[in-house]
Amino acid sequence: MFVNPFNKSVTVLDGRVTVHDESAIASPAMDKLVYAAVFGDPDERDDARWLIWEIGQAVGVQPWSIHDLYLARGAGKTGGFTVPAMNIRGMVYDTARALFRSAVKLNVGALIVEIARSEIAYTDQRPAEYVAVMLAAAMREGFRGPVFVQGDHFQVNSKKFAVDPVTEVNGVKQLAREAIAAGFYNIDVDTSTLVDLSKPTLKEQQRTNFEQGVELALTVRELQPEGVTISIGGEIGEVGTQNSTVEELRTYMDGFNETLKERSPGTEGLSKISVQSGTTHGGVVLADGSIADVKIDFDTLSRLSKVARENYGLAGAVQHGASTLPDDAFHNFPRTETAEIHLATNFQTMLYDNIHDDLRDEIYEWLRQNAKDERKPTDTDEQFFYKTRKKALGPFKRRFWDLQPDVKAKLAKAYDEKFSFLFQQLAVVNTRDIVDRFVKPAEQHKPQPHPDLAVVEAAPDDADLSD
Repeated sequence: MFVNPFNKSVTVLDGRVTVHDESAIASPAMDKLVYAAVFGDPDERDDARWLIWEIGQAVGVQPWSIHDLYLARGAGKTGGFTVPAMNIRGMVYDTARALFRSAVKLNVGALIVEIARSEIAYTDQRPAEYVAVMLAAAMREGFRGPVFVQGDHFQVNSKKFAVDPVTEVNGVKQLAREAIAAGFYNIDVDTSTLVDLSKPTLKEQQRTNFEQGVELALTVRELQPEGVTISIGGEIGEVGTQNSTVEELRTYMDGFNETLKERSPGTEGLSKISVQSGTTHGGVVLADGSIADVKIDFDTLSRLSKVARENYGLAGAVQHGASTLPDDAFHNFPRTETAEIHLATNFQTMLYDNIHDDLRDEIYEWLRQNAKDERKPTDTDEQFFYKTRKKALGPFKRRFWDLQPDVKAKLAKAYDEKFSFLFQQLAVVNTRDIVDRFVKPAEQHKPQPHPDLAVVEAAPDDADLSD
């Protein structure tokens, strides 16, 4: 039986939620609710996720699309900032709380929380869970406004595509169906893995990329809820490969737009384009476990963003794999009008650097046994653990959620500082008003899974909502 942890502060009647005291949803009662949304039994999880969603609708914390803000940027109506898209993988609720806490402090509205197709699997976070946790964290910290939840790298695997293209593409479509239903209203369609540089012309090199990109984009458009225009991103260069060129961008965009017009005239296209300018996902780890210096080509980013905006009306270029860059690099992204950067690995590194040694040793021993097939003969221990420890985030998920208070406090301080630094360097401080000007969320209600939720209240001992 599901228990409403907010007692009389949040009530449910005939499937509609009323928030009588907003301070209650920024209290430890929300911690109980989100824990049930992740670790409760199936019925309890459904009820908790539904209640989080509906509370968000009631107070104005809703999943939404960044599409209109990006088109405004493409039209020259706003700019000068780079939207951080952050992959939250481990200790997810507390990490997201730090993110939204920093956003509230600095009046940030232009930020994205995201998770990639691969991360959904190895972190054991399906879309419905991820949305619930992000919304709960936002409300716990008093954040208000649209929450841009993004499917990062909804990617076609080139090897599987070569064997059975229909099955592989359908797998991405099925994930899009699940994610959009959960509230992912921003999707990065990644078919850049299908670029074939052996072909004689740029158009032939990019053809499968833009044709399959259109195929997936049309599926996203068919699935998007009424009143929502999902922000869709394309990609021309797989991260970690050679740097993208203006000619490649034009070839991809012209091919994409022509194919889209032929197949579905009048259908909304892309809002941004991901490119490669010198980074690698996770960085290049050296033998001692340190990360090699990265030389990012900001001139390339600037040129590509300019063409994307001025010729195609997009927000600009998107840079993946940016979290391992040195601190003095980040201010260059808004300077070059880069639309968006993706940040992930450094947050994971901060987590592993701050947990107690006994837990880290236990995780590393687990990796020795369960990830040994991923170890190259030349890998040092430091390289092997750095590259594979993301695979432990799912199996150890509950342990990360239940970290000791001292560890959580230390991590909260570190994350607060890191997110505040990134927001300032990327010039998204005080973007709340800009987001509100261009993005207009509407309420979207979901049917209540189990109507008995309305009559089951917390016992008096559980009703203390003080911090």
